[in-house]
Amino acid sequence: MNLLGRKKDNPQPPDADASDDTADAGPDDAGSGRRTTAPKGRPTPKRTTGRRGPVAPAPMTAAEARRRRKEVGGRKLTRQERKAERVTRRAVMAERREKMMAGEDAYLLPRDRGPVRRFVRDVVDARRSVLGLFMPAALGLIFVMLSVPSIQVQRLISPAMLVLVLIMVIDGFIIGRKVNRLVDEKFPDNTETGWKLGFYAASRASQIRRMRAPRPQVDRGAQVV
Repeated sequence: MNLLGRKKDNPQPPDADASDDTADAGPDDAGSGRRTTAPKGRPTPKRTTGRRGPVAPAPMTAAEARRRRKEVGGRKLTRQERKAERVTRRAVMAERREKMMAGEDAYLLPRDRGPVRRFVRDVVDARRSVLGLFMPAALGLIFVMLSVPSIQVQRLISPAMLVLVLIMVIDGFIIGRKVNRLVDEKFPDNTETGWKLGFYAASRASQIRRMRAPRPQVDRGAQVV
């Protein structure tokens, strides 16, 4: 018995091969005469797979590659068609923006959707608040600070900025408290936190009225119910 394996110059007799085949084959294969696993010392038979369809040869030139990409992507649009497509796309975007500015719920951002947020916007838009003057006042103070290079003026502007910020914070707190009280009265089943509604109301009140989005739907001083 050769413990180091078989050698090419020392082939075993056919009886030994037959005994190896019979030993490797399972009980079912031995009865049927089929062998599913190759015996030791022999290569594994190749598996037969389904045939694939014909594969197109690789493109020989860059022009041929571009032509194939165009065929896969569809027909190339002409200049007039591209222009018409741009005009149509701009018209659709303008229509969607107009509906969003008008307050249609389907075209609003997620933060602006819902009857609660609409009610908060109406309450803020109907109120005259000091927060609406924050941006113009801040820009005015910054312009004065940059245009007048005087140390005394800058010393006066810095405390004025702090006072302005303090007033804005107080006014935003008052608006948030009022909005939450009115929302609790009108929507007793509301699940939004008071902090979110207060911050939403204060951020809208700090914007200039004509720049608010969606566009205000009520006039100043109107009664919101």
